[in-house]
Amino acid sequence: MKVSIIMGSLSDSPIADKVVSKLMEFGIDYEVKVISAHRALKSLEKYVKESEDESEVYIGIAGKAAHLSGVIAALTTRPVIGIPAKSSHLGGLEALLSTVEMPSGVPVATVAIGGGENAAILATEILAIKYDSLREKLKDMRIKMKETIDNSEYEYKANK
Repeated sequence: MKVSIIMGSLSDSPIADKVVSKLMEFGIDYEVKVISAHRALKSLEKYVKESEDESEVYIGIAGKAAHLSGVIAALTTRPVIGIPAKSSHLGGLEALLSTVEMPSGVPVATVAIGGGENAAILATEILAIKYDSLREKLKDMRIKMKETIDNSEYEYKANK
């Protein structure tokens, strides 16, 4: 089981680090590449074609025009998860819209702006359809999340 993580530029590496960290927790193999859909289209086409036999899920991370995930989805029938990245001007809204607004027949599952951890969890959920061990790890993660909430103590005191 392997997930391919493709960043549009090195500036997306903090998000990729979150993806990698979570995939490592689940014991999922991964590969990280920097390939711009706009500046290196032929390289992206080549990579997706060559990696498709091993990669079961692709994660694209891009900001601004953010066409990376959509182009990946056009090149493969494997699931593609898009992570919109913040840019300096519009806070990632433009990347969110570019990633989520895909034409019929070429879907990209899209997580929140900068949502690296959720992208990794979604990739794990997709893989868990095939791999029972991941399903159990996901169940354990959810139990731990619930226990954390159940065991947190907070008492609200209204100002009087």
